[in-house]
Amino acid sequence: MNLIDGRAVSAQIKKEIAAEVAEIKAAGGKTPHLAAVLVGHDGGSETYVANKVKSCEEVGFNSTLIRYEDDVTEEELLACVDRLNNDADIDGFIVQLPLPKHISEDKIIEAIDYRKDVDGFHPVNVGRMSLGMPCFLSATPAGIVELLRRYEIETSGKHCVVLGRSNIVGKPVASLLMQKGYPGDCTVTVCHSRTKNIKEVCLSADIIIAALGVPEFLKGDMVKEGAVVIDVGTTRVPSNKTKSGFKLTGDVAFDEVAPKCSYITPVPGGVGPMTICSLMKNTLAAGKKEFYK
Repeated sequence: MNLIDGRAVSAQIKKEIAAEVAEIKAAGGKTPHLAAVLVGHDGGSETYVANKVKSCEEVGFNSTLIRYEDDVTEEELLACVDRLNNDADIDGFIVQLPLPKHISEDKIIEAIDYRKDVDGFHPVNVGRMSLGMPCFLSATPAGIVELLRRYEIETSGKHCVVLGRSNIVGKPVASLLMQKGYPGDCTVTVCHSRTKNIKEVCLSADIIIAALGVPEFLKGDMVKEGAVVIDVGTTRVPSNKTKSGFKLTGDVAFDEVAPKCSYITPVPGGVGPMTICSLMKNTLAAGKKEFYK
């Protein structure tokens, strides 16, 4: 069993990005600038955004954090998106999800200029990704694919089972892994809450990507010997063993599943660090006008 170390890979990628940013600055180019919009005080969102700002500093980007309380109106938030769309100094920005119930996430995402949509959630970027065209890839799926690439895990002709069909992970990662080329060329099956025979499907998988948001859903008896398991779950579960009073738990029952795997990602320290790394890569691409002029 080999542990896939997302922290180490992400540190390496950040070094590569920082070196490129230093070159851009030395040549008199513009420093990439990422803005993040945070609504309310959701614990998970607070942590994510703080990590994103810290990562910007590490790679030499400029960053701006814009905060609103939970009671911000949809109109106010749309006006903020419009300002960021038209601010020439901002190369890319994200609106941290989830948003309060009274605000339509779809409406906000669609209002973002797709050329600055470094989360890769805008329908233009999602569509281009499905067609295999250059675009901002959604951060978590891009991070998963990058881990497979860096660990040189064979994907061609392999049966990949994706657990979960969310727009943020399940659908895009399934789309990326069935595309031509490496990492890709998989035969992909997507399972979800209505799938009848999940255990049988998982037992036939060479690669399993667990992105359901159900703690420890994937058990040892659902995985064949030598499988590759990527755990995308990050649920905060109460714990009396940690200072914070909770621990991050993945969608995989790690102690049962790990002994059977050829490769597996831990939680935390697997996919999580890669997500932020992908966002940094997208911001660099936005700054260089790599996909859109």
